Amino acid sequence: MGELKDKAKGMGNEVAGNAKQAAAEFSGNPRLDEEGKAQERKGEAQNLKGEVKGATGDKV
Repeated sequence: MGELKDKAKGMGNEVAGNAKQAAAEFSGNPRLDEEGKAQERKGEAQNLKGEVKGATGDKV
């Protein structure tokens, strides 16, 4: 997967994770909050992977 695809997927997961956390805060659901945090971290990792690919010329 290329740099831009990794960054796009990462951003999508970060947004979805933040939305889950907001819904959890509204509903008082701690499990949903944890899922949201995990998804946000996954997105941050994907974003970082995209940045590394960009710096190395997509050779990762």
